Amino acid sequence: MLSIRRMKALQKFASVHANIHNHFSLERHLIDRQLNRKRRSAALAEWQILAS
Repeated sequence: MLSIRRMKALQKFASVHANIHNHFSLERHLIDRQLNRKRRSAALAEWQILAS
């Protein structure tokens, strides 16, 4: 993260990192299945926007 010098690149990194963290978070067992599925769908949608 120290190698990121532009604010736009840092924002993109933070956005992607947050979505990946939400997807692979170890706290999944504390939430119900529907909420987990909604979070995964939102993370995938944002990832597709960033990747395109």
